[in-house]
Amino acid sequence: MDLVSVISVLLTIAALFGYLNERYVHLPSTIGLMLIALVMSLGLIVLGRFGLAPGRVVREFLTHVDFNQALMHGMLSFLLFAGALHVNLEDLNRNRWTVGLLATGGVIVSTALIGVAGWWLFGMLGVDLPLLYCLVFGALISPTDPIAVLAVLKSVGVSRDLEAKIAGESLFNDGVGVVVFVVLLGIAAEGGGVRAGDIALLFVREALGGAVFGLGAGYLAYRMLKGVDNYSVEVLITLALVAGGYALADHLHLSGPIAIVVAGLLIGNHGRLLAMSSATRAHLDSFWELIDETLNAVLFVLIGLEVLVLTFTPRLLLAGALMIPLVLVARFVSVGLPVRLLGRAREFSPHAIPVLTWGGLRGGISVALALSVPVGPERPVILAVTYIVVVFSILVQGLTVGRLARAAGGGGGASG
Repeated sequence: MDLVSVISVLLTIAALFGYLNERYVHLPSTIGLMLIALVMSLGLIVLGRFGLAPGRVVREFLTHVDFNQALMHGMLSFLLFAGALHVNLEDLNRNRWTVGLLATGGVIVSTALIGVAGWWLFGMLGVDLPLLYCLVFGALISPTDPIAVLAVLKSVGVSRDLEAKIAGESLFNDGVGVVVFVVLLGIAAEGGGVRAGDIALLFVREALGGAVFGLGAGYLAYRMLKGVDNYSVEVLITLALVAGGYALADHLHLSGPIAIVVAGLLIGNHGRLLAMSSATRAHLDSFWELIDETLNAVLFVLIGLEVLVLTFTPRLLLAGALMIPLVLVARFVSVGLPVRLLGRAREFSPHAIPVLTWGGLRGGISVALALSVPVGPERPVILAVTYIVVVFSILVQGLTVGRLARAAGGGGGASG
């Protein structure tokens, strides 16, 4: 099946499920789409038990979709830019220390906690997963997913200050998480023959290099936007920035996600204020909102359908279920440490930690990273447990975080 046919089928399914959700289910768009896709997938699995063919047909279709490639090297750059475009830089700057600590130290602490505790849990259940691969799982499940988080934040009534913390962390920590994941997967594959200096150099090159590259690419696009007053050309410039910038950053072995987030922040703030007319701003916002909604719809449908190509056993289902509270505890600790540390100088709401913990959704990025684990005995375990945690995160946390935030009075917190 060619690429155009695959895209056509996915868009048709997303449109149909979107209609069903809007007409009958009435859940937030992304959550509703994923739930409908998941229910349909489970129904196809049941039909397959009775020898009926629809599940096999859909499973064969999904073999033509490389989820990791589609998300990490396709949709992700556009979704990150669309999200960063509407993040207020002043709010983010006020919370820079909190966002910075959560996006770096928080990911590393969470990776270590989940890895070690998961190794113990898998051992108790008789699931053979080496410690290094448990740490790999910790790295891919620790970053909060900016796509899932930003989609939910649109309908959640948190305070502006806490929204900046959650959005800022989710936009940056996936880039950090990907670097940690790549390093740990490399160590696992090579049997530990990687030096600490090499790890530090890779981290600095990917993360810091990506930020510098994004700043330079964003500034170049900003100068081009300032030199013209034609909204169709200006929208095209932003498209080129996202697609070309991400591809070039990836080619240079820099963090594409961090580069696009930095470029998006620059264009969404200084570019919007100083380089665009009101007509251009309106067209740009409408265009990127449409891109965001369309790609989100396709992504969450894919997440729901992905259950058809995964292998689950009773033991793996139990491991995934027990991993959910473990991941939440690790999130609570990795959020609580930076907040308590910064709380010596700044005052935080007592509800900030619970809202940050429950609002740290996992999503497509975790699934995509799990699918990039090389074929081996560890891969089915990591895939199954990752999928269970992600489904719980999106369906349960995503549907209840708004209620928690409102019960906490908006989850407000001082800047940090």
